[in-house]
Amino acid sequence: MFCGHLYAELLNRVEREETVALVTVLETKGSAPGKAGFKMLVDADGQTLGTVGGGLLEATVIKDAMEAMQERKSRLLSYTLDRDRAGGLGMICGGEAKVFIDVIAAPETLLIAGAGHVAQPLAAMGAILGFKVVVVDDREDFCNSERFPTASRCLVGDIGELLAAEKITARTYIVIITRGHLYDQVALEKTINSPASYIGMIGSRKKVKTIFNELRQKGVAEEKIARVYAPIGLEIGAKTAEEIAVSILAEIIAHKYGKTNKKKDAAPVPS
Repeated sequence: MFCGHLYAELLNRVEREETVALVTVLETKGSAPGKAGFKMLVDADGQTLGTVGGGLLEATVIKDAMEAMQERKSRLLSYTLDRDRAGGLGMICGGEAKVFIDVIAAPETLLIAGAGHVAQPLAAMGAILGFKVVVVDDREDFCNSERFPTASRCLVGDIGELLAAEKITARTYIVIITRGHLYDQVALEKTINSPASYIGMIGSRKKVKTIFNELRQKGVAEEKIARVYAPIGLEIGAKTAEEIAVSILAEIIAHKYGKTNKKKDAAPVPS
């Protein structure tokens, strides 16, 4: 079947950094509704383009594709289209179908607000871990490809405006480490209501408490404040910029896999 429009839509979704699954029928036996080569694009909401034959088979494949996208893992699956055979889908037509669910996952982005001494090793290590790295700062002599060769983008300008304009998704991990903490609060205000998976801010507990209380006064919801990791990083006794970068990325990894408890003092109550 002709799939030009399907691949065009797939490219469009990839460019928009959306996670989708491309389902391809590899083999059929008996009276399966689809044929080898049939393709279907499935998005995270279960919307589809194309077909693998329709009916209960297609509905089951869509469900499995959505689960695969949640796990970010491609799958090779076989379906029995027989109501009498154990494990069958209960279809009268009979037969078997083998399909490949290819998950095209949106990239994970490490968004670093601040291009200082900690940002450099953080960006380098983040790239090694597979993150798409974006660095934001108001200083062109600091935020550039020479200092951040592994970054996909270095954005220079007003930090608040740049963050407000940046596309932030559930696959974004935000690290706020602006120079002298000058723009930390602005950066947090512009990102705290975003769907980012992780938001962390550097600074002393006193500074963090002050910023959190000011956000409360501005009407920021307590549950939004509670999700911020601050002071940022796991407590490993880090001293150097490189060690601090390791502690931050370790915390991000732990958060990603649900292996850490939120710091009890991450969101100080108002005094």
